[in-house]
Amino acid sequence: MINVFVLHNGRLSQINVENRADLENTLPIWVDLTDPNEEEREWVKSIYGVTLPGEDEVKDIEASARYYEADNGDLHLRTDFLIDDDDEPARTVTVAFILARDILFSVHTIDLPVFRLVRMRARSRPGSIADYKDVLLDLYATDAEYSADALEGIYQNLEDVSRSVLQKDFSDQDAAAALNSIAQEEDLNGRIRRNMMDTRRAVSFLMRGRLLNADQFEEARQILRDIESLDGHTSFLFDKINFLMDATVGFININQNKIIKIFSVASVAFLPPTLIASIYGMNFKGWFPELEWQLGYPFALLLMVASAITPFWYFRRRGWLK
Repeated sequence: MINVFVLHNGRLSQINVENRADLENTLPIWVDLTDPNEEEREWVKSIYGVTLPGEDEVKDIEASARYYEADNGDLHLRTDFLIDDDDEPARTVTVAFILARDILFSVHTIDLPVFRLVRMRARSRPGSIADYKDVLLDLYATDAEYSADALEGIYQNLEDVSRSVLQKDFSDQDAAAALNSIAQEEDLNGRIRRNMMDTRRAVSFLMRGRLLNADQFEEARQILRDIESLDGHTSFLFDKINFLMDATVGFININQNKIIKIFSVASVAFLPPTLIASIYGMNFKGWFPELEWQLGYPFALLLMVASAITPFWYFRRRGWLK
């Protein structure tokens, strides 16, 4: 699918493209391709002279070659963008950017939340975009805002986990749910940190290449400052996640120790009755001890019960059964 945007009175206006003629009759500043087919790739190549990278080329590129200038002068960038949906696990999608013919070309497999936000804001904020480089910087700035919103979601979810961990009755089922939530938030926090590192590298590449004017250069510096502020939040969240993980594992160990304590108390309490039963069975004459002393069995049973109750009474008095 091809989404073509032209600049009209400082606003991005989307042009419907249904065939090759529609694409030829526009002067876009941004051509956004979402999972393009071979025909759409051929349109872009024949009209603009830009060869779009394939899906494998976007994903398998080396980290050191994510930003480079082609032989024909086109600039190529590969940047990861975060997707944090409630229904699916968080993930990152690599987007290929090509800066050529004063047009920004972007290629990705699925429609991204950051791209939708940029399109929506550009229509409602006249004068915010002057050329294709402004579109790219706006994408990076929106990506930083989207990551900040995701961090706020992590804060809220960890607060819920904290209340669950610190409640009075914390069962093993609660611990399992807490560990699952903590693991998900840790994964999202790591992805946000990696995403911000990749965005920082892309913006730094644009600044080093002297491609930006004075206003765009200042905007790029502001994006880097925003990313720098997010690094402190991710570090704090990592510490909070480690604390909650240790606390949850500690409560699990406490619950397990309670079970082991029950078996230990039971084994100690039933040791005297076992000893009495053994002595009673060995020290009566004849084949039938009850014939020698008819009160032998009742006396032994009473003594066994008393010897079992006494340790429990002693443990309870010392507070070892609490």
